Amino acid sequence: MTQSSTMVKERQVPRLNAVQEQRQVVRLGQAVPYLAAAYRQALGRWVGDPVLRLAGLPFVTECYRSPERQEELYAQGRTKPGPIVTYKRGGQSNHNLSPTPALDVAFLLADGSVSWSGLLLSKFARLMKAADARVVWGGDWVTFKDRPHFEVLTREQKGGDGRG
Repeated sequence: MTQSSTMVKERQVPRLNAVQEQRQVVRLGQAVPYLAAAYRQALGRWVGDPVLRLAGLPFVTECYRSPERQEELYAQGRTKPGPIVTYKRGGQSNHNLSPTPALDVAFLLADGSVSWSGLLLSKFARLMKAADARVVWGGDWVTFKDRPHFEVLTREQKGGDGRG
């Protein structure tokens, strides 16, 4: 055996490209400041952990959503193919507020694919909630588990199952 065949292949750390990085800036700019700050703090802790950073890189998939986009998502699993991903119609979701108190997260994997792993999201949720006690994770909801979803309650809200 040669030395190269016995060496363990080094795992690559997933990285966003320049376009993806710019999208993150735009999306976080749509969030209420304390939600964006909680996300940045949680992200910093994630990438600072040598094990977690190899598992995948959290990134914001959506922050503000237009009422039209919300209606598209509402149709999924009803009049369009796919699983139900929201119970809120256009104008009813926290994603429809500007600035928005809600954001959705997924993970970029080293091979370039995207994951919505419940395990990764639950680990990231602990960091988000530790960053700001106002953060609510959709994975904690009783009736509809919306694991990619994070939000902060605004003064007008009383809490509960946001259902996306």
